Amino acid sequence: MKQNKQMPNGVFIFIFSIVALVSSFVLYIYWYIEISSGLEEAVLKFGIDPRQVFESQTALVIVVLSLLVGLILTGLSMSFVYNQKMQQLYRLQNNFINNFTHELKTPVTSLKLYLETFQRHDLSKEDQQKYIRYMLQDVHRLSENITNILDLGSIESKHFKGTFVEHDAVSFITSFYEHNAHLFQTGVVAVEPPKEGRYNIALNAPLFEMLLINLATNAFKYNESDEPSLSVRFERNAQNIVITFTDNGIGIDRSQSQKIFKKFYQVGDSNLMSAKGSGLGLYLVQNIVAAHSGKIKARSEGKGRGSTFVVTLPSCKVRERVKNNG
Repeated sequence: MKQNKQMPNGVFIFIFSIVALVSSFVLYIYWYIEISSGLEEAVLKFGIDPRQVFESQTALVIVVLSLLVGLILTGLSMSFVYNQKMQQLYRLQNNFINNFTHELKTPVTSLKLYLETFQRHDLSKEDQQKYIRYMLQDVHRLSENITNILDLGSIESKHFKGTFVEHDAVSFITSFYEHNAHLFQTGVVAVEPPKEGRYNIALNAPLFEMLLINLATNAFKYNESDEPSLSVRFERNAQNIVITFTDNGIGIDRSQSQKIFKKFYQVGDSNLMSAKGSGLGLYLVQNIVAAHSGKIKARSEGKGRGSTFVVTLPSCKVRERVKNNG
């Protein structure tokens, strides 16, 4: 982090370069006019033919200088934009490395502590079960982060070749959250089934389960409520199945509703010590939705008022028709 503070300010360098360039340009014109005036006086004084002295025109010189200055300004602007993007990329990568390291180190430290407790103390059956449950949660956390990294490349390549099988979205999501309730003990997931009908969509089960895990994990991780909750609702129109995930968490600023899906982006202060997670969860979610030919958007009524993620996926019939037309 100290290196960042010592790095030259790109904006200051750019402004300084522009001022220096413009000043030089003005001085060149001024000096040229002064020299031309002096030469004119010398020509008149000594009766020299002006054509022998002034073969180049002032206007032509100014045009050439203007073109050169324009090219230099363009180069400086491109260098400035490139420098700013490189600094942003450096900050994002630095954030990711620090936060992902923290995400790996925390559960490992926790596992070590529990295992040392088992080794040094004669625990009751109840305490053993409690600590084993905590250790399983830490193992799941480790597995989740490692899986995210390993699957990221294939998912974001836009050429994911996994198998998509027709599922009833309501049954699939309900069953997943019921069978994995132990992963989300810090909150409650409530799936609200529609009154009638099947909501069939083509799913790649491992990918879609990763989406469900990330949305639930975020809902409870970024939550300050006494009873964190996530509710899942379903709607259907002529072409799409709409799945809405609503939590009672800390909410999202309107200015961040699109940024949260960027790679390595983290809500809130950019200070590494206050950041949570690796910044990959929602980026993965967006790419998983795209792999299913769908769309996702986020909305919130503001800080402390929860967040809603709306996932729109084509129904099986629509997806099959698009595939056949392709």
